[in-house]
Amino acid sequence: MRRLAGLLLAFAVAFAQGKVDYKGLVVGTPYPALTVKAGEVVNLALELKNFGLPPQYVRLRVEGVPKGWTAAFLGNGRVVEAAFLAPDASENLTLRVEVPEGVKEGRYPMTVVAEGSTAKSELPIVLTVGKVLPPSLKLEVELPVLKGTPTTTFRYRATLKNESDQDLLVGLEADAPQGFEVVFKPQFSGQEVTTLPIKAGETKNLDIEVSPPPKVEAGEYAIRVTARAGAAKAGVELKAIVTGRPELTLTTPDGRLSGRAYAGRESPLKLVIKNRGSAEAKNVELSSFEPSGWEVTFDPKTIPSIPAGEKAEVTAKIKPSAKAIAGDYMVTITAKPKNGTSESADFRITVLTSTMWGIVGVGLVAVALGVLALAVARFGRR
Repeated sequence: MRRLAGLLLAFAVAFAQGKVDYKGLVVGTPYPALTVKAGEVVNLALELKNFGLPPQYVRLRVEGVPKGWTAAFLGNGRVVEAAFLAPDASENLTLRVEVPEGVKEGRYPMTVVAEGSTAKSELPIVLTVGKVLPPSLKLEVELPVLKGTPTTTFRYRATLKNESDQDLLVGLEADAPQGFEVVFKPQFSGQEVTTLPIKAGETKNLDIEVSPPPKVEAGEYAIRVTARAGAAKAGVELKAIVTGRPELTLTTPDGRLSGRAYAGRESPLKLVIKNRGSAEAKNVELSSFEPSGWEVTFDPKTIPSIPAGEKAEVTAKIKPSAKAIAGDYMVTITAKPKNGTSESADFRITVLTSTMWGIVGVGLVAVALGVLALAVARFGRR
C-alpha cells in the first residue's frame, strides 16, 4: 500500500512538472454532478483541450438528453456545434441545459461528446432534479466595534456570502440612531448601493460607512445591519463609540470683537473662551498674530482645563508700536487645546493718540496765539 501511494505521489509530481507525455483530447467540467430544480436553466463551464495532438476540428454533441429538455453549447455567447483546437490549445465553452417545468424528481444522466479527427472524449453528466438548498445568507464584519470623534466616518469591512445554490438579489438595510447616516459600498468602489446581486456560493466584500450627526454626544451607539433576499436574512450589530471632542469659541464679555489701545502703551482686553463641545479642553494655549512692532501677552498664557459647557476668562495685554498712527488695526488671537483643534478670532483694535500730546498741542496753540496777539498790539500802533 505504501509503495502504491508512493508511486501515485511520484506520478502526480511528474504530471505537475510536465514530465508525463500524455496525448489525447479531453473535455471536462469542475462539477459534473449537480442538483437542480424544475424550470431552472443550468450553465456548466466546460474546457476542451488538445494534449499533443495535431490540429483538430472537434464536433460537439450531448447524448441522452431527456425528452423535453434543451441542451446547447455556447462559445463567446453564441450557439456553437464545433471547435478548432491547435496542438496543446484549449477552448472554454458553456453547456446550457434548460430543465422543463413540472419534471419529476430524480437523476437524469447525459453525456457530453467531443469528437475530433484522431481522438474522442466523453464526459458523463448527471443532473439531479429534487429539493435544492433554501436561500441562505451569511454576513460577517471584521471589526464590529470602532471608536472615533463626532466628525469620524466609521468604516466597517464586511463579507456577504450566498450560501445557497441559487443566485440572489440581496437588499441591504440599516437601523441606526436618529441622525446617523449609513451607506453601503462594494469594496474598492465609491458607488453607493442598496441592493447587491450575488451568485450561488459567491462571497462579496462590502464597506459599511456610518456618519454620526455633527452635534452627537459622546457615548456608544448601536447600528443593526441586515441583508435580506426573500426568506433569507442575515444580520450583524455594529457599535460606534463616540469619544467626544472640545469645541472652543473666542469672544469678549460683551460679545464685541473690538478694543482700544494707545500707541506705545499696554492696554488690557478681556477675553472669554467657551467650550461648546462634548469633551474637556485640556491645556488651552493662547497665541496671537499682530502688526509689526506690536506686543501681545496673555494672563494666563495657558488654561489647564475648560470642561464641556464651561468657560474661562483671559486678559490679553496689547501694546501697539510707539510709532503707530491713529486708526484701526487687526489682531488675530488663537486658542488651541492639546486634545482638539484650534479656534481663532480677529479683533479690531483702534489705536488712539495719547491725551498728554493733546494737552501739549493745545498749549502750543495757545502760546502761538498769545505771541501773535502781542505782535499785533505792539506793531499795530505804528
